[in-house]
Amino acid sequence: MIIDIIGDVHGYADKLTGLLEQLGYVHNGEYYVPPEGHRALFIGDLIDRGTQQLATLETVFAMLDADVADAVMGNHEYNALAFATLDPYNDNANDDNAKRYLRSHNEVHTRQHKEFLAEVPFGSDLHDYWLQRFYEIPLWLETDYGCFVHACWDVDSMAVLKPLLTADNCLTPDALIKTSQKGSVYYEALERVLKGVETALPEGLVMVDKDGAERTQVRVRWWLDELNTRPIHEIARASASGLAQIPVDAMAENIDFAIKTHKPVFVGHYWLTGNPEPLSIQVICTDYSAAVDSGYLTCYQLDTTQPLPLHADNFVQYRHE
Repeated sequence: MIIDIIGDVHGYADKLTGLLEQLGYVHNGEYYVPPEGHRALFIGDLIDRGTQQLATLETVFAMLDADVADAVMGNHEYNALAFATLDPYNDNANDDNAKRYLRSHNEVHTRQHKEFLAEVPFGSDLHDYWLQRFYEIPLWLETDYGCFVHACWDVDSMAVLKPLLTADNCLTPDALIKTSQKGSVYYEALERVLKGVETALPEGLVMVDKDGAERTQVRVRWWLDELNTRPIHEIARASASGLAQIPVDAMAENIDFAIKTHKPVFVGHYWLTGNPEPLSIQVICTDYSAAVDSGYLTCYQLDTTQPLPLHADNFVQYRHE
């Protein structure tokens, strides 16, 4: 079988349908039917940023419901759940002027989520419906031929999360609350799985990211070797403007991570550019910045009978102008 692993769609339904049709999927009036011997897998971040949120969700979930596709949760689906859920540990939760959600409604978070809420009004029946559907998406999938997760295949973090999840590795409302408590082991594990591995910036340094958020840590390219012996500039996964804020001689420290599987690992999340190619002999990313004009919705076609070695020739991009 061929698994068509599709990168972060971010509400660009036209790009999604264009890619599916380019791959040979045919709409039967209800859902996109894959070519014989194919199955789709969505690597998360279906929502936010684009202007076709509902069309994207309807396309993907029709395929999930027809059992011709699978999906894993992205940080944006997780954030949507947290943005809509009051924090029960907040003493002021009943004060309308001090309501605090698991994901705060600050300016940055609200701006990141505005396209979704423009089509799916906060608190509406439609909003409740899609939040419940998000709970159906597992945090990760593992098969005989590969490992699929939005940001990082970290088996140690998964072991921490597993007791909170359903048998299919899906969140529950209680798991959402526990993984949203900053500083907890559950929060740190969830951050690893859905957002990646980070290292601390030099003391006193704050970096402003592409969304205007201030950060004291930077994501690293966890698929590289010897992370603790390299300068941050060499291993960081950050924009050029973000890297410019970090001293070139700053060293990474205390990164506790190793890939603990021999299977190929497939992720999204990282806003890559350029010609698609494997990140390493074991890791593929299918996020090539479809949410910007210069980016392309990208798929990696995995042959389950021969998952390794990974090949750049297996990438397919939708490049219709």
